[in-house]
Amino acid sequence: MVQKVYVTYNDVHKLCQQSADRLLADCKPQLMIAIGGGGYVPARILRSFLKKPGSPNIPIQAIGLSLYETLGAEGDGQVEAPGTKVTRTQWLDLSSLGEMANLVGKRILIVDEVDDTRTTLEYAVKELEKDVEAARQRLGGNQPKTEFSIFVLHNKDKQKKGVLPNDMMEEGRYHAARTVGDEWICYPWEAGDIEEHDRLAKESGVPV
Repeated sequence: MVQKVYVTYNDVHKLCQQSADRLLADCKPQLMIAIGGGGYVPARILRSFLKKPGSPNIPIQAIGLSLYETLGAEGDGQVEAPGTKVTRTQWLDLSSLGEMANLVGKRILIVDEVDDTRTTLEYAVKELEKDVEAARQRLGGNQPKTEFSIFVLHNKDKQKKGVLPNDMMEEGRYHAARTVGDEWICYPWEAGDIEEHDRLAKESGVPV
């Protein structure tokens, strides 16, 4: 049976805080794109730590991608496992000039909670790069290119199915707050009973 690791909101808060300086130095994000639903909470927390005095908050936009599928019930709830096909449930509206201007030529940080098989992240980067480049061409093609970076709370140390761009990896634009084993990570926003979730997190004592 796969070991379950319970992560609390305090854990997420601290992981974002600990990562902020490195992200500011390496990525200098001007915009965040949160992959829903796991990327929403860390993106919002991270924004507080990325804000520089006297500067506006970094905008957050959202995309929805689904890769996990429910396999069935196991005692205390449903069990999920990585699927094989990424499904878009929400995407950016690149039909308006205003939206395109927000994305083209910017430094964009993609935020998700976990890098498991890397399939979702590969899809997100490829599709965003493709759509934003098409938008850049519609604006005349003389705009600077958009630079994407990635932040995840947890990177699972395992063989990946997905591949990220070489320049992103070589230039230090991929950041994981923690690299962990191949455990099933239970995040607080997935919990039905948050007090029980926090009790299990305290009981396990597994570092996150």
